[in-house]
Amino acid sequence: MKNFSIAGLQLDLEYTNNKTYLIEKINQTVSRYPWINMVVATELAVGGASRSQEFSLDNHLRSFQELAKEKNVWLIPGSFYHFSDEKVTNVAPVISNQGKVVSLCTKNYPFEPYERDIEGGKDSCVFEIEGVGIFGVQICYDLWFPETSRALAMKGAQIIIHPSLTDTCDRNEEKIMARATAIQQQCYYFDVNAGGKQGCGQSIIVGPEGEVLTELGSSEEVALLEINLDKVDQIRRRGIKGLGQPLKSFRDNPFYNNGEVNKDYLKSLGDLEMPKKLK
Repeated sequence: MKNFSIAGLQLDLEYTNNKTYLIEKINQTVSRYPWINMVVATELAVGGASRSQEFSLDNHLRSFQELAKEKNVWLIPGSFYHFSDEKVTNVAPVISNQGKVVSLCTKNYPFEPYERDIEGGKDSCVFEIEGVGIFGVQICYDLWFPETSRALAMKGAQIIIHPSLTDTCDRNEEKIMARATAIQQQCYYFDVNAGGKQGCGQSIIVGPEGEVLTELGSSEEVALLEINLDKVDQIRRRGIKGLGQPLKSFRDNPFYNNGEVNKDYLKSLGDLEMPKKLK
């Protein structure tokens, strides 16, 4: 496999209406780092939390396709709300360096009970870049569900791209989970979080043995990673530090197929609703 370089844009974003700024920063990044093969922006980078169709996927996809082709880079320009069939989803387009939409990755788990009326996706999103390897995509809150990253790994994902939008005090916990995900799935984990008015930054890039390769602060920065995914395959074959081989163990153990759940206990946890004040 050949080397492949990725830039993650942790930008100082306004609450909404960031398209011009995002395009400017993509242009600057490709100019400053001409060896870059892919640029990744954060969840809802253009429109933020706004549900206005002005910031919908359909209204902006074409311009990012043209930009990817012009700059000859793969592009994940964050995610967008997508309006279709009387439902709204949160979708991150994957655009090739030829300007083609390779995949539309839908967020599986909206951030409920805060992110209401957004339909979750039903499929895990992977795509392959010829000669490089297999990529997976999670969007923000999907990180909190290890089943989603396991599904990506079981589809062969050697690196997981994670556009995020977190502005809350649980960012440190997310960074811990990013490391845990990389270790459990034996893959690279490329997490890029929004900055400015949208988020608190602190993006993190983790290697397939859980090693922190890059950890940003809260200011505007570009996270850079050069990968050769042969390393992932070697670690999956030989084990983390020559020890555990969890992906193969999971593959070979029928336990995960038995469908056993404790329905009574899960029901006892109550409804998914806004927390109430403690008495």
